[in-house]
Amino acid sequence: MKTTPRPKTTSPPVLDVDALLDDPTIEIIVCCGAGGVGKTTTSAALALRAAERGRKVVVLTIDPARRLAQAMGIEQLDNTPRPVSSVGADAGGSLDAMMLDMKRTFDEVVESQASPEKAKQILENPFYVALSSSFAGTQEYMAMEKLGQLHRQALADGSHDLIVVDTPPSRSALDFLDAPERLSSFLDGRLIRLLVAPARGPARLMTAGFSVVTNALAKILGGQMLKDVQTFVTALDTLFGSFRQRAEKTFALLQADGTAFVVIAAPEPDALREAAYFVDRLTDDDMPLAGLVVNRASPSARTELSAEEAITAADRLQSGDSSSLTAGLLRLHADRVRIVEREQHLRERFAAAHPKVPTAIVPAMASDVHDLDGLRAIGESLARQD
Repeated sequence: MKTTPRPKTTSPPVLDVDALLDDPTIEIIVCCGAGGVGKTTTSAALALRAAERGRKVVVLTIDPARRLAQAMGIEQLDNTPRPVSSVGADAGGSLDAMMLDMKRTFDEVVESQASPEKAKQILENPFYVALSSSFAGTQEYMAMEKLGQLHRQALADGSHDLIVVDTPPSRSALDFLDAPERLSSFLDGRLIRLLVAPARGPARLMTAGFSVVTNALAKILGGQMLKDVQTFVTALDTLFGSFRQRAEKTFALLQADGTAFVVIAAPEPDALREAAYFVDRLTDDDMPLAGLVVNRASPSARTELSAEEAITAADRLQSGDSSSLTAGLLRLHADRVRIVEREQHLRERFAAAHPKVPTAIVPAMASDVHDLDGLRAIGESLARQD
């Protein structure tokens, strides 16, 4: 049977994963992308491969499913790096893993910036408890805060020379970059400043107009909640500047040459669209992009038989034998070819819009990754781009 040749397309440059992992100037790798595209698995696979190639690695995950802990054979990850056993150390590397504890990290910020008395007042405040546990953007902010802590510690004691970050499973991948500015703006916002003004300003601020505002807020929020907010912000007032300053420092760290962003996507329209937004945002913010990883790609059919030809042949066979097994197999082949072609088309469309973004394709695994061998297999696929 004759086949119709596909038009030639320009392939994107290949992401050299091993060169990235072996580069001693790279101190931070941030894996980012939409939810459900395999960020956690990719982060763990990169961290394991780097460790077995001689790097002293810590991987920070923000994964509520705790799959990373299971895959690495650790019963429970917490806010402290824990060594991963069974990692090949022939090259002199090591691997630690940890899971972000959002509230504990927020507590550490408060404890490090305030006096013991003021820290106690803040940590016990009901509004603070709610803010540190569930405020929109807190998880993303604290992921960046923990990254900053790990980097400072690594510089101080040499405990690690590479930090791999698995970003939070946000609705939008852009939340990770926007969260520090959002949280610091909230804590430094006009409403918060207005609420705390009577506690730190002259008595003349207590005008009739101000009383009207606070009375209205008390009715909306409830008197006790308004009091909790005022007490919290008064106690936190000395930390306002530090929140913004820390956010700016971490943002600068992400822009530094020692950081590399790896955008993760699945071969699906929404995931690649999100990846495109993220690539554009990184470019606009002058952040170092290492490349794109497309996870769970369907393996090539490795045949020249097109979907149309398979369907035509199946129709012929079924016209003489409606139960033909060969016809059924040909239809399955046609479905697979169409899936592969659709995914390839999506990748080509992304490459056409971002021709300079190095790309690695990772084929779908036969089963879920649940141990170090599975992570090694992912790492091999990342590094071996045929």
